[in-house]
Amino acid sequence: MAVPFSQNIQFCENMEAAEGKGTVLSDAGICRTIHQYSDGPICGEDMDRLLEIAEDYRRVKNYVYARYGGIGSLEKLYPGYTVQNEMTQSGFRAELAMPSVYFYRAVFDALGDIRGQWGRTRAKIAGLVGRNERLSAEEKHYLRFLLRSTNAMDAILNQKPLQLPSGMQAGYEKLAAEVDTEKMSRYLCRQVRKYHVRTLSADKAEGFHITERAYRYGPEKDGDGRYGIYVAAKEGRKRIFIPLTDTNAYTKQLYIRLNAEEKTVDIAVPIALKVKRHRDYQGELGLSPGIDCMFTTHEGHCYGDKFGELHRELAAYMSRADRTYRREKANNAGRKKYRSRKKKLDAGLETYVNQELNRMIATEKPGTIYIPRLPARSAAGHDGRINYSVHVWKRGMIGERLRQKCLEHSIEIVEVIGRGISTECSRCGAAGKYTGNSFRCGVCGYEADKKTNAAQNALKRGQTGRRINKMFVPEGKNGQDQSDSS
Repeated sequence: MAVPFSQNIQFCENMEAAEGKGTVLSDAGICRTIHQYSDGPICGEDMDRLLEIAEDYRRVKNYVYARYGGIGSLEKLYPGYTVQNEMTQSGFRAELAMPSVYFYRAVFDALGDIRGQWGRTRAKIAGLVGRNERLSAEEKHYLRFLLRSTNAMDAILNQKPLQLPSGMQAGYEKLAAEVDTEKMSRYLCRQVRKYHVRTLSADKAEGFHITERAYRYGPEKDGDGRYGIYVAAKEGRKRIFIPLTDTNAYTKQLYIRLNAEEKTVDIAVPIALKVKRHRDYQGELGLSPGIDCMFTTHEGHCYGDKFGELHRELAAYMSRADRTYRREKANNAGRKKYRSRKKKLDAGLETYVNQELNRMIATEKPGTIYIPRLPARSAAGHDGRINYSVHVWKRGMIGERLRQKCLEHSIEIVEVIGRGISTECSRCGAAGKYTGNSFRCGVCGYEADKKTNAAQNALKRGQTGRRINKMFVPEGKNGQDQSDSS
């Protein structure tokens, strides 16, 4: 049976607490999302009640998008209490008969999305300003000042008097004296009209956020004693019980995702973790990723040697199920069993990946990891000959897990140039050949496992500056160059 991801986190923390050698918890923190799942289908009546909350949640978000997504509401977005008061006075909550714990959470969710949209617009315009050769240095500086200040942008876009805090006002007047402010205002307005697209819309009632005071964990009352979560219902002083597959309890803001077809619930839980700094994690590690063996190090150590077997089992099941579904589509009652089985196989694969990454980090104790950037999947298919597995391999999940683990342990990840890394001799640098799993250099005669040779090249390229970027530079390390280019 697959271990829930939440238990993997606890296992990792307990393992390191037991070792406890040279480990320091810093003040820095990171966040990861874990999941809880409903224990089987929920009764139709309770699922309908949950879907009703989700539909009201969607309607509130769309109302906020439509009313506050334009430039006229820019000054109301921060910190958002003006919007909250206006939404209270609108009578919309009374119309929906929606509990305040859901109504105001939906309001602030929508405001967060609108702020994000404005952030993307600012970033887009800032990039264009930086690349615009017709703008002088003073004009670019002035525009960047406007883009950084919400009050300044609001005044320019809505043609209002620009009033800033005293400390900022003096700086603004100094910049404004060096440019044609009217011309710059017209430029900024044109760019916003062109790039700020109001496309926010909650199309489906898929779920809702819930704050701590709107739920509690506990055993089922007047039932068989199953453990679960009670969430607030629309009816006063009533709650909906959702049985869970685990007995964990959290005091966080949760996201309740509903699967109406299967009548199941997936609860997303954000978990804050302390960053660990290990005094004995000082080495450099070259890695070569693969399918049969998830990672091979430059010293030939293999981690995740069962990954290929698990991956092939998943791929074979998906292929068989797809053929069966297409062959019997007319008489097929649904894909409920398929999704359930696939979910279980996915969970087992992810659990195995987490466990092997934990083992690799605890064994190798790296301070820096060098890993090649893999070829991107091509729509034209011209690189399919490189490695078909690149197209079906769950490299995204593995890469995300590796980055997460390295963040947790203050390990630096550096991507190196991947071109020719498997055919280059790690000893002399000449082009060699590999047959099966064996690499041989025709110039110096060096022979090695092809994955070990590739990992040695990753280490060598990282040490000699053939890097693409530094994905994470821990605080306290010599990180003067945050990004290296090839």
